[in-house]
Amino acid sequence: MLLVDLHLHSDCSDGTETPENLALMARRHSIAVASLTDHDTVEGVPSFLKACKKWGVKGLSGVELSAEYPSTMHILGYGFDPSHDGMCVELENLRRHRDERNLEIIERLRAIGLDISIEDVLEESKGDVVARPHVARAMIRKGYSLSMRDCFERYLKRGAPGYVSRKRLSPERSISLIREAGGVPVLAHPIQTSRNLLELKNILFSLKEMGLWGLECLSRHHEADQIYQYMAMASDLGLHCTAGSDYHGSNRIGVSMGVPVAEDLLPWARLGISL
Repeated sequence: MLLVDLHLHSDCSDGTETPENLALMARRHSIAVASLTDHDTVEGVPSFLKACKKWGVKGLSGVELSAEYPSTMHILGYGFDPSHDGMCVELENLRRHRDERNLEIIERLRAIGLDISIEDVLEESKGDVVARPHVARAMIRKGYSLSMRDCFERYLKRGAPGYVSRKRLSPERSISLIREAGGVPVLAHPIQTSRNLLELKNILFSLKEMGLWGLECLSRHHEADQIYQYMAMASDLGLHCTAGSDYHGSNRIGVSMGVPVAEDLLPWARLGISL
């Protein structure tokens, strides 16, 4: 058995740790292989990989793309070129749309009497991606809410006064983008895509036809029986199993880094990893 973590978030998106500190934490947790998979950005990948090399951790380029099918699903990408032109252009388009969305969210919050500005929100973000969690942190700091959960429930979730829909890629585009950049696409935490196993299997079948390569079977989101069900489903469909914690740092209580796996579980060679 060894510890791996192919699902980590830094302060370049909605995590609390820097990419460099995540690499150091991986070393301290005796994690053998790690991947930084920030939401819709690869900003932190170069510094993360450099720090992994420094600390003797096998580092893997990563990203988590948000897709719509018809509800939100997340497609992880591994082992791609983070400087690939197509990837960079698509992610820049998403960033620009997210920036426009943030301004509209703030306008809606100000319309109901909340004194909040884009400058307040930017103070909460250190990275390329500025999103609703940063708006929520700014609102908590200004005393409008006591917690992230409360803030989303009252102001930011779908149907709340500050909610604005966002642009997402299609699953097919997410998968093709990762493959064009030389990587492999994996469906993240399948429990969040569907709790109905038959429905999930049908979705996975469609995604496999689009080019899906793997399924994040081992996750902190999954109970033991679910892990076995997902591993069996992956085997039936010819998908590879991957493992990750979805670690975000101090803003996700109860989630720790590292997932134990058997050394022969993951296809290391295809991921570009030599153990």
